[in-house]
Formats: sequence, C-alpha cells, structure tokens
Amino acid sequence: MIRHLLAATALLAPVPTLAQSAQETLDARYDRALAAGYKALMLCGGIASSGPSSQRRSEASVIDYELTGIYPALGPIVRELPHRVERGEDGFLDYVAADWAEDMPPRIALHKGAEQGCALLPIGAGAPDRETPSAMRIDRVIPPGTPRRQPSQTTGRHATLAATALGERYGAGTRTTAVLVQRDGRILGEAFAPGFDGDLPQRTWSVAKSLAATLIGAAVQRGEADVAASAGLGLADGDPRRAITVDHLLRMASGRYSDTVGNRTDPLYFGGATVDERAATWPLIHPPGTTFRYANNDTLMAVKTIEDTFDDAPPAGLFERLGMYQTIAETDWQGNYILSSQVWASARDLAKLGQLYLDDGVLPGGERVLPDNWLEYVSSPSGPQPTGEFGYGAGFWLFDKSDGIPPDTIAMMGNRGQYVVIVPSQKVLIVRRGEDPTGARFDIAAFTRDVLATLRK
Repeated sequence: MIRHLLAATALLAPVPTLAQSAQETLDARYDRALAAGYKALMLCGGIASSGPSSQRRSEASVIDYELTGIYPALGPIVRELPHRVERGEDGFLDYVAADWAEDMPPRIALHKGAEQGCALLPIGAGAPDRETPSAMRIDRVIPPGTPRRQPSQTTGRHATLAATALGERYGAGTRTTAVLVQRDGRILGEAFAPGFDGDLPQRTWSVAKSLAATLIGAAVQRGEADVAASAGLGLADGDPRRAITVDHLLRMASGRYSDTVGNRTDPLYFGGATVDERAATWPLIHPPGTTFRYANNDTLMAVKTIEDTFDDAPPAGLFERLGMYQTIAETDWQGNYILSSQVWASARDLAKLGQLYLDDGVLPGGERVLPDNWLEYVSSPSGPQPTGEFGYGAGFWLFDKSDGIPPDTIAMMGNRGQYVVIVPSQKVLIVRRGEDPTGARFDIAAFTRDVLATLRK
C-alpha cells in the first residue's frame, strides 16, 4: 500500500525546474522552425498564385497581409526572420527560403508549378539543387478572352453595401480585402481593398474543406466514391476505426482524438510533415457518428479516400471546368493534397464554386458535376452538431440557427475571415475575403442579413 502511495505521489510531483526549462527551450526552437515554415510558404504561395510574372504580388504585400496578425506564438518570430525569394534564370519562382537557426538549413517552400503551387519541405531539408523542368515553369493556361484584373464596374446600392464591408462596421480590427454580392449568376456589387481585385488569389484556409466535399461529390457522381463506405482507416481488418465512413469524416464526426481544437496540424501546415504522417493514425475515443469535433485531419482523410481518382480527375481539372483559373490546390512535399486549408483562390473563383451549388451541381452547358441531391446532402445537419452560432453539414457550415436569414443558407468558412455564403432559396451568393488578425472577427451573419435586406428593396 505504501509503495502504491509513493508511486502516486511521484506522479503528482512537480516537474523539476531544469526539465521545464529544457522543454521551454525546445518548444521555443520548434516555434522558430514553424514560424520560418509559415513565412516561406505564405510568401511562396502568395507570389506564385497571383498570375503571370508581370502581375505577381510583391513580397511587401504578402508580408503586410498574409503575414500580419497571425498566431501570437509565431507572429513576432515571423517578422524578424530573414528570407529570400529565389528565381530561375527565366525569372520564374523557384523557391522561398526563411532562416531560423544558425546550425540548420533554412525552411524551404518549393514552387512545384502551375497546378500544385508551393510545397513546404521538411525541417532540415536544405535548398534544392535542381534544374527545374521547363514544364514546371509555366503559368496557368487561361483560355483566350478570359477577363483578368478588371476593376469592378458595379454601381448603386449593392456596390455601396459591398464597400461598407471594407471598413470595421462588421468587426473591430477586421481587414476585408474583397467583397462580392451575386444573384442569379450576375455580380451586383464588388469592392476591394487597395492592391486587391476579384481575380487576385488569397489562401482559402478552411474554405478548402467545402472544396474537398465538392471533389468528393464529383467522385460520387462519377461512381468512384460512396460516402456511406468505410474510409479505410486503421491498420488492419478488425481495427475499430474501420467503422469510420467518409460521411463521418465530412461531418467532423469520426470520433477520433485531436490534441487541439481544430487539430491545428501545425506540423503539417508549417512543419513540412506529410498528410500520411500526421492525419491518418489518431486513435478512436468516441463511437463514430456520435460526437462533433472540428478537425482538419478528418477532411484530410476524407480526401485520401478519392486520391486514386486524381490521376484522371485532379482538383485542377474541376477548377478548369468551373472556370476557376485563379485557383491552385497545394500539396505536401510528397504530393498529398492539403485540402483542409492549403488552397489559393480569387473571390470570383469562389463565386463560381458557390454558383455550382445554386445551379444544383450542373455546369452552364448542362453537364452534371455533382449528384442531384448533393446540395441537400451537404446542407443536412444529420450528424452531431457543434455548439454555437452555426450548424454543420458535410463540409459546409449551416445558418439554420440564424435569425433573419433563410434556414437553407449554407457557407464555406475559413480562418482570417474567408466566407462564401450560399442562399439557395434566393439564388444569392456572398463572398467575403479578408486577412483578419487574431482576435478580430467579421460578423458574417450580420453582413448577410444586411445584404439580403438590401436585395429585397
């Protein structure tokens, strides 16, 4: 008995100060590695995704927006880390490097080409020694006659309402970069912050989760996926994780453990780890389908269930069919798509994605891309629900608890204020892009109510 009490006391004993200090030093070093990865990847993605050489964003613009107001643990470090942008002899972006430790190579974000954007190499991987194949040094092919970089031509009360979102009326400290209001497929109002326009890509953050659900829906329509099927998780037959279905993953109801809210996946996003390393092996702690837990890893594993289809139907293929020529889905350094967050898209491209849902999954030429019940499927709160202002469907947030907004309204939502609001009953679409700093929140429900009220006048 005494031996057991001593053992219990030892477990409760405080960690020695020396051990705490060593861990703090280790954590501080890891934060520097993550911050350097964050800086390299955002600079690489922001510069590479924004179009041909003559139209690319400046480093200063990316630093001022994408790299300002970020996570408190990383923000101060990001600002002081030196970086460099490396280009080939032809002037095309090769990679971005960010220094973080004297005894380690810089963090490297490698530009993989027009269709895959930038990928973050693992911590410790140095600058690549390679001749970039000419096929990787081409900009996206955009059909002749496609409008680009045109300023908004909208006027009247709709344009005025869009412009009100550029200030802080809908949230103190928010930084709106683009707003678009559309009805019946026609843009009624647009407004942009200086240096931005409707065709300039920004990182979508978790809006990508709705894009992932769309890709899965397209695979279902082709007969290449089944949301009721097992997602194949677990190490072998008999593993209880085999009971997790694609539907569970899309509804954030896998029952798997996650160590932070949202499973922030910093090792994957900014550390250079791969989807296979970080997303696949989390243990089960609730019966699948019984508990809502928002987790990046669930979306990542849902996408893995259709990765065998990407040889013939890659994300870039869907973007092209939708006319989303300013959209790039990025991968980890092993080629796994990070469709929980890592997509760059313009406001007008996201409007085209939203319009696909308003058109019931059918392209303007009459080709069906999504199953005829897919809008109903992603809009259904059939799984366990989150607490708070919004409900959750399958890869989409739901406005089913929002006063003054039609209950069929759904939305794609992402970090730093990315929103695509879809109101099927009114054929209305609202896109709001932002670079809101940590702690600032754009009130998308209030803005949606005001937009709908204006449209009724």
